[in-house]
Amino acid sequence: MRLLAITLYDTTLRDGSQRAGISYSCQDKVRIAHRLADLGIPYIEGGWPGSNPKDGEFFRILKERPLRGAKAVAFGSTCRAGNAPEEDATLRALLEAETAVVALFGKSWDYHVTRGLGTTLEENLRMIRESVAYLKRYGREVVYDAEHLFDGFRHNPEYALATLRAAVAGGADWLVLCDTNGGTLPDRAAEVVRRVAAEFPGVRIGIHAHDDAGLGVAVTLAAVQAGATMVQGTINGYGERCGNANLCAIIPNLQLKMGLPCLPDGKLAELTAASRFVSEVANLPPWDAQPYVGRNAFAHKAGVHVSALLKDPAMYEHVPPEAVGNERRVLISDVGGRSNLIAAFGDRLSPGEAAALIQQVKERESRGFQYEGAEASLALLTYKGRPPFEVLGVKVMVTGASGGPAESEVAIKVRVGDRVVHTAAEGNGPVHAMDRALRKALTEVYPQLARMDLLDYKVRVLEGSQGTGAVVRVLIESGDGLERWSTVGASTNILEASWQALTDSLAYFLVFRAGVTACADGADAAEAASG
Repeated sequence: MRLLAITLYDTTLRDGSQRAGISYSCQDKVRIAHRLADLGIPYIEGGWPGSNPKDGEFFRILKERPLRGAKAVAFGSTCRAGNAPEEDATLRALLEAETAVVALFGKSWDYHVTRGLGTTLEENLRMIRESVAYLKRYGREVVYDAEHLFDGFRHNPEYALATLRAAVAGGADWLVLCDTNGGTLPDRAAEVVRRVAAEFPGVRIGIHAHDDAGLGVAVTLAAVQAGATMVQGTINGYGERCGNANLCAIIPNLQLKMGLPCLPDGKLAELTAASRFVSEVANLPPWDAQPYVGRNAFAHKAGVHVSALLKDPAMYEHVPPEAVGNERRVLISDVGGRSNLIAAFGDRLSPGEAAALIQQVKERESRGFQYEGAEASLALLTYKGRPPFEVLGVKVMVTGASGGPAESEVAIKVRVGDRVVHTAAEGNGPVHAMDRALRKALTEVYPQLARMDLLDYKVRVLEGSQGTGAVVRVLIESGDGLERWSTVGASTNILEASWQALTDSLAYFLVFRAGVTACADGADAAEAASG
C-alpha cells in the first residue's frame, strides 16, 4: 500500500449538514460515516456534541458501531470568555463524546474577537491555549481550526499568528487554516500557508476552504502546493451558503493530477458511487455537471467530439472515467451524427440504419422530443424485435366538482400476443391511473413488472408564448432497484406526452431489463414470466 501524502478530513456530517435543504437523521449520519470510512477517509467529523441531541446520539452509536480504519471527530469551540476549561459545558461535551480526535475552533480575526465575542484579544489567546491544553491532558488528538484565519491575516497578521502560537503552546496536533468566508484567492492562500509553515516548522498544517467565490477547490490545491498536508472538505461540496471545498474534485486532482496519494489503493474508483450514495441519503438530486463524478462529467454530445473519441478517448477526456468509477456517455441529439450512434450502440446498427435513426431523432426533436436525457426511449428506437405489448386504445376520465377532489379513471385496450385485454383503473391523478391500468393489463403475463417503479415525473413547457396550447415535454424516471432509466414524451396534449413516456418506460424494462423478446402468448408467456 502506498504511503499517503495528504490526510483527508471529511466534514460532510457537520459543515455539510448546514447546507439549505439538508436534514440528516441520526441513522443517515451513521450510514454516511461508515460509507466514508469504507472509502478510506481517515478523519470523519461527525458533529457538535452538546449542541443538539442528534449529534450526541450519533457519537453514542459510534461507540457501539466504531468506524473501521477511520477516526471519528467531535467538533466544538474553545471555552467561553471568563470560563475555565474545567467549567465549560462545550469542552465537557467533547470529552463525553469519547472520540480519539477533537476539532476545536477559535477566533483568528481580531474583529471577531472584539465585536463577535465581545472580549479582549488577550482573553481570546488564553481561551485557545487553555482549551487545547485541557483536551490534551485527557489524551485527545486536537485539530485546531483557526476560524477566519485568512481574513484575520489580511487585517492583523501579527494577531492571527499569535492565535496560532497559543494553539501550539497548548499542544495542538494540527493547525488548520480556515477560509471561513470563502473569499480568498488561491495565490493569497498559498502565500499565507507558506508564511505559517515558516513560522511553525515541524507543525502539521491543514486547509479548510469554502466556495463563496467558486474557488474552494483551487484554494485547497494551492494550499497543498504551499505545504498543507491535511485537506478538509465535504462530499459533493455540501455546506453553508455556497458550500465547502468539494472532496469529489479535490481527491482526483490530488491523486491523478498532482501525484499525491490520499486514498488507499483501489479506492479512487469508488468515488462516484460514494458521491451518489451521499446525495441519495441527503435526499438531494445529484449534480449532473459535477467534475469527475457527475453524470455528465464524461458525456459527449457534439458529433465531432464523438468521432475523435472513437479514435482516442484522450482527445476529449482529461482522465479515464473508470479511474473515478464513472462511465462515458454518448448523447444522441440533433447536433450529433453517425459517430454518436456508433459509439452508443456499437454494431447493433448498420451504416444505413444509423443514418435513418439520425434523421428520425432530428425529426422527433423538432417536435419536442429530446433524447440526451432519455436514453431508454432512444434505445427503443433501435430495437428491432416485436414489442412486448401494443396499446390499441386509451380513454382518460377526470371528474370532480369545483373546489372538490378530482377523480381520475383510465380505461385501456392492450394487445399482448394473441390476447386483447380491456381493463380500467383509478388513481391519484391521470398519470397514476394510466400506470395502474397498464400494469393491471400486463402483470398477468409479465409479473416481472412488480420489480419496477416510477421514480420521478417532470413536465416542461417548450413554447411559453403559446400558452395552454404549447408543446410539453414529459420525462419519466423509472428503476428496478439496480438500474435507473429515463423516457420521454412530447405533445400539445400533456396526457398524450405522459402516455408516451409511460409506455416507453414499461417497454424498456421488459425488453432490456427483463429480457422479453416478443409479444408473450402461450409458451412465450410462460418463458417471459420465468425471466
